[in-house]
Amino acid sequence: MRLAELRLPALTRYRQSEPLPIRLHPRRVYILPTRFGLGFAVLLMAMLIGALNFNNNPALLLALLVAATTMIGFHHNVGQLNKVELQGVAADPVHAGQPIRLRLNFRATGGSERPELIVDQNDTQTRFSLPSEGAAEAFLLLPTLRRGRMPVGRFRIWTEYPFGITWAWSVLHPQAQVLVYPAPEHAAPALPTGDPREQGQRLRFPGDDWHGLREHRPGDPPKHVAWKPSARQERLLVKEFADPQSQAVLLDWHALHLDKEARISRLTRWVIDARDRQLPFRLRLPEIDLGPGIGPAFAASCLRELALLP
Repeated sequence: MRLAELRLPALTRYRQSEPLPIRLHPRRVYILPTRFGLGFAVLLMAMLIGALNFNNNPALLLALLVAATTMIGFHHNVGQLNKVELQGVAADPVHAGQPIRLRLNFRATGGSERPELIVDQNDTQTRFSLPSEGAAEAFLLLPTLRRGRMPVGRFRIWTEYPFGITWAWSVLHPQAQVLVYPAPEHAAPALPTGDPREQGQRLRFPGDDWHGLREHRPGDPPKHVAWKPSARQERLLVKEFADPQSQAVLLDWHALHLDKEARISRLTRWVIDARDRQLPFRLRLPEIDLGPGIGPAFAASCLRELALLP
């Protein structure tokens, strides 16, 4: 396959990526014999020569039947990939240096079930089957080297079904990227203290402690409606709950006297620590100020901004 890429780049779509969805058709599915197939071809040729040499009609008939069956196998081998469609590529973000689990969404748009399909890239591969007129997911573990948006690159889909004497293959190069968070610093100092501008203030976030009543908003659960106060005031009121929190921790880019990547690595560690400890925090970057906020969703937004810093 590598020789084909060097000699015929267009054969494997080597030069450009393609927008999703990518649908396979016979013109972009290629077939080659396996090692077993080469040995089988030598054996079949020996059978034909022997049958012709000794004028053995039953042996000749057997050899021709095997050859005809093999030709039918070629057709089914290519048909396993025909009308297979790559519909989507996704992955949950990981930190640089960790393997990312790439999720490939395939769909068959015609024909019968397609068993024993294989997707591979470099040294990792996975097997899956596609039901007739159905969809399936395949997963690849890819290495990550740096933060930011990582192109998924080129990968190959192939199969040796049904006889294992030939393998049909095609190369997919989708226009897709996955997000890689920065690698956190391993021995970072403790979280800094709260924002000095918020001394004496307390931030409140949704929780279990009674906080008061407020006007009803669309989407409020019925169990939080305060029926008696609502009847007295002739307007719908909702019970509000909150957790009293300490002042927000300030994670300030400008307060760190480190090079750019070291700052990003330390801030990443602090965001993770604040998230795990359920502490409210504010992230101050050169061109954006996030928060204060709390919880996994806010931490994910901060990690995304750190990953995409130029």
